[in-house]
Amino acid sequence: METQRAKLNLGQTLITVGARETLDPEDILLSLRKHARGDWGECGEDDRQANDQALIEGTRIFSVYQDRFSTRFWIITEADRSATTILLPSEY
Repeated sequence: METQRAKLNLGQTLITVGARETLDPEDILLSLRKHARGDWGECGEDDRQANDQALIEGTRIFSVYQDRFSTRFWIITEADRSATTILLPSEY
């Protein structure tokens, strides 16, 4: 059972066409939960530190995950927390 609380508001959740057609919905939901709790997935150390600082300063948050088929995807929450987008790196 997941008991860790969310660290950020995701706002409106959006998904690109490519991500919707490629990724497993269960993996998307699991990754969104991780993102909201401050688990930044497979992003590099610089991005990890920037995300931790973004929780304090209110700037953009960027996470990297892989689905069950090893397809890499990103989750980006806007600085104003109005929206969070799930997308494939090729769609950026």
